[in-house]
Amino acid sequence: MRALTALATLLASEAVIAAAAPAVPVTPPPGTPGSLGGQLAQMVFGLLLVVGLIFFLAWLLRRMQGAAPKGGQVIEIVGSRALGPRDRLLLVQVGNEQILIGHTPGSIEALHVMAEPVEVAASARQATPEFAQRLMELMGKDQKDKK
Repeated sequence: MRALTALATLLASEAVIAAAAPAVPVTPPPGTPGSLGGQLAQMVFGLLLVVGLIFFLAWLLRRMQGAAPKGGQVIEIVGSRALGPRDRLLLVQVGNEQILIGHTPGSIEALHVMAEPVEVAASARQATPEFAQRLMELMGKDQKDKK
């Protein structure tokens, strides 16, 4: 019984000491991952890294497209004309033969095979799709600047 009383007294004294001690909040030093400044710096660094990676991959893709052999194409679109929002005419060259093709969302039809190939100047050929060409015009880059 005496041991039990001594143990109860010891536990009570520990509780009194713990209650009397001022509670000091433990704050991490600045610059650690737990602080607001550290989290903000880490987020900004990660964002800059991702944006830089996107720009690097875009630059690399542009370089790779410029290095691709242009003469390796067997089928080439010589010209195109939009007839409506989703319908268009395409002049396609396959080898030495040119074919006029009608393209709609539901079908593609050969309309005419040219007896004589139509000569189209290299500067008049549309190398990029219309959307890409419009985007480059809006960005202030001209197709002639690339060549």
